[in-house]
Amino acid sequence: MSTIVIFCFLIILAALLMSISVGLRYYENSRRKKLVNMLRTVTQGGEEMHVNLLIDEEKTREKDMEGTGLIAGLKKLLSESGMDWTLQRLFISMAVAFVIGGLVGTRIQVPAPPAVRALLIGVVASFLPVLVVMKNRSSRLAQMEEQLPEALDFLARSMRAGHAFTISLEMVGEELADPLGHEFRSLFNEQNLGASLERSLTGFAQRVPLPDVRFFSSAVLLQRQTGGNLSEILNRLSHIIRERFRLKGQVKAASAHGRMTATVLTLLPLGTLGGLIITSPGYLDPLMTDPLGRKLILAGIVFQVLGNYFIQKIIKIKV
Repeated sequence: MSTIVIFCFLIILAALLMSISVGLRYYENSRRKKLVNMLRTVTQGGEEMHVNLLIDEEKTREKDMEGTGLIAGLKKLLSESGMDWTLQRLFISMAVAFVIGGLVGTRIQVPAPPAVRALLIGVVASFLPVLVVMKNRSSRLAQMEEQLPEALDFLARSMRAGHAFTISLEMVGEELADPLGHEFRSLFNEQNLGASLERSLTGFAQRVPLPDVRFFSSAVLLQRQTGGNLSEILNRLSHIIRERFRLKGQVKAASAHGRMTATVLTLLPLGTLGGLIITSPGYLDPLMTDPLGRKLILAGIVFQVLGNYFIQKIIKIKV
């Protein structure tokens, strides 16, 4: 009986020690990851930069792309998407999508050589991971744009309560939800590790490529140089952003008819084609085999894309 009790005690002790070891390892990995993120935000900026944050966004993007190239553009896209993907993982995903698309292309019955079908569908499929990253980037930026007025109000209230600007940044990073909370924590970490305010705000504006963030960074830097009530400036900026959201909602409601028209005109030919293939499988065979029919199909695709492009240009209104 005593042997069984000792054996059970040893098992419980071993399980307890193992759980403590796993917990300590998890805590240490969390601390290490947090420290690496803090250091990464400081080292990303390179040398001290003095830039005008209010210059035209398109010119800034063109200037950045001239010296960076495609690889740096993909890295910037991954960083702005908030995904934990590396460039190597993105390329591997594109290669896997290309292979899967090529295999699917060999199975599709289209009047074209199998190699051409596999190549075309493989190339199209290889861009799917990039589209996923771009979708995540757009969603993340839209979420941060919605969080920004709340963050500015929090900063203004904190400074009116007597806190310093750096302490207010720390409070915003702790209280605000991700993804914008993470960026404010990175901004505070740069300040906490000794980076200058201009460099920290410039890096913040580059990591979050939103016009409102550039306005915020410019307002803080100008207030440091010329003086003024920063809390009142942030309140006014928050009010302007909320008014722009309201105007954007009105524009979106007014353009709903145009967006519905674009959707219907885009899906109607595809739905008609699918219905004919299902109900009358041989009805479109002459169109597929005849040279004139192939030209008509190609012309229909081109005009469909052009029509959708012009409709999007009409209904897309920048606010």
